[in-house]
Amino acid sequence: MYLYYLIAIIVIAVDQFTKMLVIKHMEIFEQIPIIENFFSLTSHRNSGAAWGMFAGQMTFFYIVTAIVVIGIIFYMEKYARNDKLLAISLSFILGGALGNFIDRLFYQEVVDFLDFTIFGYDYPIFNMADSALVVGVILIIIATFIDEKKKEKL
Repeated sequence: MYLYYLIAIIVIAVDQFTKMLVIKHMEIFEQIPIIENFFSLTSHRNSGAAWGMFAGQMTFFYIVTAIVVIGIIFYMEKYARNDKLLAISLSFILGGALGNFIDRLFYQEVVDFLDFTIFGYDYPIFNMADSALVVGVILIIIATFIDEKKKEKL
């Protein structure tokens, strides 16, 4: 199980390192085009969740994150011991949740910088922790499908 906690720690380290680079080397709202009309690095701050929902509700985020982290650790210890894909999924979610929690704790907002425009839609700016959360959820969906297929064969 320790390997899975190491994955979460690596997610947190990459997230915090990239955010530190943005804070140190970019002005707020500064934009650096990487792939024209598709991908830019944009220094942005978000005091809410996705799409700015619940902006400024730090107490809410502290409580929700604490519940989520406790739930993930419990679930990892109890149910994911024999399911590597589920454990990896939860590791990504744990790392992502804690990465953004660290921002909220120290800055009262989350540092975002990955800015994509896809088929003309300017997607909300996000960060590595958000990416880890999405990857974790996708992997949980895959793990669930695999588990259901195994049950069907029995």
